[in-house]
Amino acid sequence: MPTTKQRINVILEDPLYETVEHLAQRDGMSLSMKVRDLVKEALEIREDIALTSFAEKREKTFRKSKSLKHDEVW
Repeated sequence: MPTTKQRINVILEDPLYETVEHLAQRDGMSLSMKVRDLVKEALEIREDIALTSFAEKREKTFRKSKSLKHDEVW
């Protein structure tokens, strides 16, 4: 069955492969779908880390005296 979705070939060490295989079996899904979900989760975590870093930098320059009140924004 042809697909239009992109594919990636990945080589995993045996312990990593066995862990992913166990997770896929536990969740009743294919290896491919489990790897896809794990990649999505990893990307979301990286995005959270980047946004946290950005927020921490902004927080250091925050001055309450220069902030806008709720009524001024809306």
